Amino acid sequence: MTDQTLPRRGSYSLRIERVPSPLSVRIAIPFIAVLLAFLITGLIMVIAGINPLDAFYYLLLDPLKTRNSAFDVLVRATPILLTGLAVMLAFSSGYFNIGAEGQFLAGAIVTAGLGVSLTGSSPWIAIPIIVIAGFLAGALWALLPALLKVYFKVDEVVTTLLLNSVMTLGLSGLLTGPWRSPDGWPRTPMIEEAIRLPRLFPPSRLRAGFVIGLVLMVVLWFVLQRTSFGVKLRAVGLGANAARFMGIPVARTMLIAALVSGGIAGIGGVAEILGVQGRLIAESSAGYGYTGVIVAMLGGLTAPGVLLAAVFIALIETGSLALGQTMGVPVYLGDVAQATVLLTMLACLLLINYRIRLVKAS
Repeated sequence: MTDQTLPRRGSYSLRIERVPSPLSVRIAIPFIAVLLAFLITGLIMVIAGINPLDAFYYLLLDPLKTRNSAFDVLVRATPILLTGLAVMLAFSSGYFNIGAEGQFLAGAIVTAGLGVSLTGSSPWIAIPIIVIAGFLAGALWALLPALLKVYFKVDEVVTTLLLNSVMTLGLSGLLTGPWRSPDGWPRTPMIEEAIRLPRLFPPSRLRAGFVIGLVLMVVLWFVLQRTSFGVKLRAVGLGANAARFMGIPVARTMLIAALVSGGIAGIGGVAEILGVQGRLIAESSAGYGYTGVIVAMLGGLTAPGVLLAAVFIALIETGSLALGQTMGVPVYLGDVAQATVLLTMLACLLLINYRIRLVKAS
């Protein structure tokens, strides 16, 4: 336990202590953050002259009123779940990967290229090849900042964030150059239905990408909670120096976590192209890599928490469209809600890690 004493006030002083919080508090914090976020968002609605009760109905309940619209929430949750899992794994190891957006697009680009090249192939061959290639593409895009962090102590937040812009510009260059559609639009040809991910509940748009996300969630939960490597990875995340003193190979552990994180984000790009869009376009990612950071934090850096947070954020994003169409409210209200959730979550995390006590000065 560490503490810091603030300036005295009379015969008393405030002491900030870093102490572990009870499990009940750690579980309650995300729900408190969401509640505070909705209170703040509701206040903004009142100031704008919007009835918050009506707005929250369209934001949270309207997308669930029919079977197909509920499946649409899961469709939108799929890439968010995968990027959230990617960020969760990296953050758990103490590697702050903000580059899931670029890694996602790397997987999407490889998917589009292979999807067209493998036209006419058996889906039992083409789909596994594309998924593996998407994983490798995301991992390779994560390799450089990981090496710079592990061996040269270069801040990974800066390098991964900058590489997002590089990938975005590279995507634009492909779509306006060699991959431009013959009709003049910046998009690749449509991937044939035979080698796209199968639909789960026709005629809904939900495809097997969501199942891939669920499988990866279970695998990551098992690895982090039930294997020695997971214990070592979390130990590195809690304190690299202490983990190194215990004999844990910190550099190798963090490097593996960074590469697997990038690979999972790359699979998110595969799921988006093979599952939803069917082709590569300039807007292939609606900021899913950045949303993954929100989801990972809101989920408490746990795999089941990431799933719940991904569905919740997808619900807000889907509801924002219904809210805009029905009440004339800008769809950016959903972005405001997401940003508010993240800010309140970060503020509430202080309640987990720190306590403030009033102590009598000696």
